[in-house]
Amino acid sequence: MKLTDTQNAILEFIAERIELEGMPPAQTEIARAFGFKGVRAAQYHLEALEAAGAIERMPGKARGLRILQPPPSVQAALELPLAANDDFVRLPVLGQVAAGLPIGADIDAHSDSFVVVDRVFFSPKPDYLLKVKGDSMRDEGIFDGDLIGVHRTTDARNGQIVVARIDEEITVKLFKNSGDRIRLLPRNPDYAPIEVLPGQEFAIEGLYCGLVRPNR
Repeated sequence: MKLTDTQNAILEFIAERIELEGMPPAQTEIARAFGFKGVRAAQYHLEALEAAGAIERMPGKARGLRILQPPPSVQAALELPLAANDDFVRLPVLGQVAAGLPIGADIDAHSDSFVVVDRVFFSPKPDYLLKVKGDSMRDEGIFDGDLIGVHRTTDARNGQIVVARIDEEITVKLFKNSGDRIRLLPRNPDYAPIEVLPGQEFAIEGLYCGLVRPNR
């Protein structure tokens, strides 16, 4: 679906606000910035952006907007040499990783795909992208086929979304450490929590820090 000039401008406005303030604008702010008479016009354009796959709106959140496709100014910048774009980073896309290897420990052996992304979509800065398989984190807006940014670290706090290794399997879940046990919680009621059992090998590979959604 082709976006109108107004819709591209709104997408740019949302991206700028996220970059400057760390959060997207409210619908009333969009309406005011573009001279709309009311929020209904802003809603109409946001619905069009969502239908085009450019943004995702999170139900029940006042500022629940997430950019899935970069605005035109970002797309144009991607065509320039990477060295001329300090705001962009080239990340490897990792799919299934060989058992026993930390993610990203041997990138060249496990990835032949790289993506250039705008750093504004991620916090903290990601070290690599990981392709999601399954829908256990759908209520966090993470869906099958998404590319999630991962910041490499071995530490995490309760409530953070982590990429974890249990024995030979890698999973993306909500981290919960109650002191005497570690649980990895899905964000989909169709899935059961994972409890790390004594004797299992467990490691945090990194923190989830944002996503990009490939065109489907």
